[in-house]
Formats: sequence, C-alpha cells, structure tokens
Amino acid sequence: MTASSTQQGPHAGAIRWWLIVVAALIAVMVLVGGATRLTESGLSIVEWKPVTGTLPPLNEAQWAQAFEGYKAIPQYRELNAGMSLAEFKTIFWWEWSHRLLGRVIGAVYLLPFLYFLWRGAFSAELKKRLWLIFGLGALQGAVGWWMVASGLSQRTEVSQYRLATHLVLALIIFASIIWTLRRMRARPQPAAAPRLKITAVVLLGLTFLQLYFGALVAGLRAGRVYNTWPEIDGAFVPSAARLFFEEPWWRNLFDNTLTVQFEHRMTAYALLVLAVFHAVDSVRSRAGIAVVGGAWSLVAAIALQAGLGILTLLRQVPIDLALAHQATAIVVLTLAVLQTERLVARRTEHDRQKLVMPLGQPG
Repeated sequence: MTASSTQQGPHAGAIRWWLIVVAALIAVMVLVGGATRLTESGLSIVEWKPVTGTLPPLNEAQWAQAFEGYKAIPQYRELNAGMSLAEFKTIFWWEWSHRLLGRVIGAVYLLPFLYFLWRGAFSAELKKRLWLIFGLGALQGAVGWWMVASGLSQRTEVSQYRLATHLVLALIIFASIIWTLRRMRARPQPAAAPRLKITAVVLLGLTFLQLYFGALVAGLRAGRVYNTWPEIDGAFVPSAARLFFEEPWWRNLFDNTLTVQFEHRMTAYALLVLAVFHAVDSVRSRAGIAVVGGAWSLVAAIALQAGLGILTLLRQVPIDLALAHQATAIVVLTLAVLQTERLVARRTEHDRQKLVMPLGQPG
C-alpha cells in the first residue's frame, strides 16, 4: 500500500459503503417497480403526497376514501369494476411499498450526503458528481408522478413512453453510482487496443437501449402476445407491412406491439453477438485478466438474460420469471458499466485522489 493511499480521508470507507447501500436499494426499487407493473398496481394511489403519503390508510374510513379515489379512474371502471376492498388493498400495498422505498432511498442518500458535506469529506470532483446524482434522484420522483398521472384520466394504464423514461432514469442513477464507486479506487490502466474501448462503450449504449425497449414491452404488455420463439408472427423477421402499418412510420417503434417486441429481440441478439466478439477480441489482444474476465462475465450474463427472456415470453410472462429477467438485466448493466470504466477511464493514484479527500484537506 502506498503512502498516498494510506492518507485518504477518514470517511473514504464509509462513503463507499454508503454508495453501495444506495445502489443496492435502487436495484431493489427497480424490482419492486417491476412487480408493481406486473400486478397492475401502479395506479392504485391516485394522489401524490410526498410527505403525508408516507403513511398508508390507518382505519376503515381512510381505506374507503382511498378505494373511492381509485374507483374514479378509467382503470377501475374498464378493467376492475366490482373489485373488492380486499383486492384493492393487495394492489395498494404494492404501489405504496414502491413509493415508500423511493422515500427511503431519498433519505438514505440525503442524510449521509449532508453529514459528509458538513465534515468536508468530499473532494471538489466527488462533490460535483454526488450533487448531480442527487439532482437526478429528485427529478426521478417528479418523473414517477408524471408517469402515474398519464394513467389517471384517459388511459387504463400508464404511458409506455413515461414508464420507459422512469425506468431508464433510475438505471442511469444506478450506473452513475457504480461508475463513481469504481473511480474511487486506483487501479493500473490496462493495456487495451482502442477497438476494445470502442466495443465496451457500444455495449454499454446497447444495454441501455435494450433496457428502454424492455420497458416499452412492459408498458404495452407486448410480452403477452407473439409467444413463440425464434419465430415471431410466423417468421423470424415479420413483414414490413405488419411492422410499419401505423402513420407516421416511427410511431411503430414505440406503439406497435409487434414492432416493439421485434426490436427488443433483435437488440438482444446484437448485444450477445457484440459481447462475444468483445470477449474473443480481448483474449486475442491479451488485454489482461481483469478485462478478459470482465468480458466473459458480461457474455455469460447476457446469455442468461436472453434465456430468461425467451422462457418468460414462451410462458406468457409469469411474475417469477419476469422478475428474474429484470434482475439479470441489472446484473448485465452493472457488468457493462464496470467493463467500460475498466477500459475507458484513467485510474491513477492522482485521479483517485480527485474523488477521495486526503486526510486533513478541507472540503
């Protein structure tokens, strides 16, 4: 251990564990959000009360009031008319848990953040990164309500556009924390060909694109149709007339269930092929154990993710398989972030000290 590494700030370890906990909570939040979507629970709370909404209904009168609010929206009238109070409570608890976890994440992030600011534990670089993550988190709360509001007046479900935005923003926050954690540790820069760096960046971009398409599939319930594989709608590649019948043509990319499921499948194939190419290239380039291991770990996770996706489709989206599919997506994203950071970012001791306050240096 070098002298400079032993002189990092006394809060460095605590900061890392704090960020790990926040990232883990975000991963759980994404899974709870997925369960909320799969159980059609996301519109069961029709008001946004950031503070008072922390408490659920505490007596029968409050439960009746919450139920009456739900009865006033199209989802109840068109899909759940005649639902009992006990059935309403089931979907209510999913949505309430999702919102409560969002509040918990906010508190778990904000309170230690303020403490570390007060103690001067952040370098200027790390402080900027963490303020940005805080701003994205605050935006995420507003986007969540923006999403819910889309299903309260004229629709029986939330907009798939807003659902995808909500999910991808959560995963951007998650990825930003993982990246920041990696940047806080000094590691030797691997000797890697520029091609490997480019493919790592493209893999990360494709991963986010695939996650966006997956959210569109969920929002449109597109996984409950065309439940065959490898063919979809009777062919590996459906006819253009079926893929692009809506006008203007680009709306099919977001609104046509066949097109959305097809692009989700094709992006998965592209992701797997590129990941294998990247892994083989890393071996042939002798890029080092960390790079090669990271590349093959990514291949394994993407292959598992694809297999779970196929099973989920063939069995018409059972909740256990759907959540396993979503959990593996988080693993894929994590590995893609780590591999990209490993290849692209500089990790010298000097760079690490930009993110960790040395002992005795004021904040």
